[in-house]
Amino acid sequence: MEEKKLRSQEWFGRKGKDGFIYRAWMKNQGFPHHLFEGRPVIGICNTYSELTPCNAHFRDLAEALKRGIWEAGGFPLEFPVMSLGECSIKPTAMLFRNLASMDVEESIRANPMDGVVLMCGCDKTTPSLVMGAASVNLPTIVVSGGPMLAGRFKGRKIGTSDLWRFAEEFKKGELSQEDFTAAEAAMARSQGHCAPMGTASTMAAMVESLGLALPDNATIPAADSRRKVLAHMSGIRIVEMVKEDLKMSDILTRKSFENAIMVNAALGGSTNFILHLLAIAGRMGIELNIDDFDKFSSHVPLIANVQPSGENFVEDLFYAGGLPAVMKEIASLLHLDTKTANGKNLSENILNAECWDRNLIGTLEKPFKPESGIAVLKGNLCPEGAVLKPSAATPSLLTHRGQAVVFEDIDDYKKRLDDPDLDVTPDSVLVLKNVGPRGYPGMPEVGNMQLPMKIIQQGVKDMVRISDGRMSGTGYGTVVLHVSPESAVGGNLALVENGDWIVLDVPNRSLNLEVSEEELEKRRSNFKPLNLGYERGYVNMFIQNVTQAHEGVDFDFLKGASGPEVKRDSH
Repeated sequence: MEEKKLRSQEWFGRKGKDGFIYRAWMKNQGFPHHLFEGRPVIGICNTYSELTPCNAHFRDLAEALKRGIWEAGGFPLEFPVMSLGECSIKPTAMLFRNLASMDVEESIRANPMDGVVLMCGCDKTTPSLVMGAASVNLPTIVVSGGPMLAGRFKGRKIGTSDLWRFAEEFKKGELSQEDFTAAEAAMARSQGHCAPMGTASTMAAMVESLGLALPDNATIPAADSRRKVLAHMSGIRIVEMVKEDLKMSDILTRKSFENAIMVNAALGGSTNFILHLLAIAGRMGIELNIDDFDKFSSHVPLIANVQPSGENFVEDLFYAGGLPAVMKEIASLLHLDTKTANGKNLSENILNAECWDRNLIGTLEKPFKPESGIAVLKGNLCPEGAVLKPSAATPSLLTHRGQAVVFEDIDDYKKRLDDPDLDVTPDSVLVLKNVGPRGYPGMPEVGNMQLPMKIIQQGVKDMVRISDGRMSGTGYGTVVLHVSPESAVGGNLALVENGDWIVLDVPNRSLNLEVSEEELEKRRSNFKPLNLGYERGYVNMFIQNVTQAHEGVDFDFLKGASGPEVKRDSH
């Protein structure tokens, strides 16, 4: 069998003037000529940034990765792409996920590389890098940054999910500003992303269950030396993948997407998972829709006892056996013949996995909670769907009828939430409009609204909350999210008025507004879209081209299988 010519040789293997130009300036970094004579060039796509604290250790991690590439006979070349730090970027990193994916795609497509390593950590860095790389379809492996160590505060473990508890205690005057400040340092005490099964760890688990990363990628703590070992071994493996011509399209099949949905359910993973997996599938040209998330997760119980659905942290899950052990417990549900980045199929990767702690990893027969996954709701309030995470909700509220307390946008919510005259009871349904993909451009994590002060003072811990926005993967509560179509484009959520009766029925997967169609038509005729005021630049492009939540919030012009190589003219 004739060996396939390396893509990088289209640059570095040329003779004459063109070859001179491509090689000469690279040599100013001290690279000897023989490195350009047929070694696989491995691009290291690095999202290191001090503005993205979850990824701030990636300089060090990249060195371990390079050692593996050199060992395997590859030629590592590191390049930066836009880094998205959820805790720093305004209004939300989600606004820039698609932009970062374009940066990744064009950086890979335009440069001399035969394979790619994606270095991901904070929430949106994983989907943006995978989306961009999928659109080019070279041999690709993912190295996640790993979760931070669980925090310690006043004698107990804490993580990002505790932020919501601290915020409520602070609001009630039960936690001083001094203690709140002390908790900041106690919670984020090591490198890495959030310690619970928030969106970052959900994304790390997603790429492992899809087959794009080596086993244990999802759970090794960032501070653990084994994270560097995994990076080193990933460096060796990507060189082998290039030689085997094992591309993303060989790994990302319909079956692997179904596996990822089931694994996410077993973990109690983030609702943001839906948006990102839909977008990745769209880039690969694989048919996946929002109903698939309910179809393939509704029968999967909660296996991993990890916050926010459970009690522990991702660090603990690693010590208990990691993601391979979780997948082994639901092996009877998974497609075990799917191919993975290490060249083995899924069944081989989990064959020898063991559980070391039944307080962390349950079984199908004895799960931690009978219902997990993500419930997809349909009804006249969300004809294209809405989502709710049952494992993080209050069971008694999963079937509920209440009157709407409406906030027209985020500013209205902040202004009136704690007004003592707010007409709200514990049975009310809080409705927040105009925080969807277009309405609050980027669909920020404001869906898990704080409860009104007058309700908190009654000792109430949860209420039904509905919006077209998202919530942090570390959040919890009976929160309905991603209502589609969103209110900003005239979805029925925009037509809800104070006092309207809303019926939530999670067991029957429905969400309905008890208002006649005639009345809705009347209200619709008076609907006026927001004037967002973005008339230029990227945000304007986002608003004009972004799809709705049930379609993955990607740009309409980026969907579809990978396109052709850009033609390279001679210098």
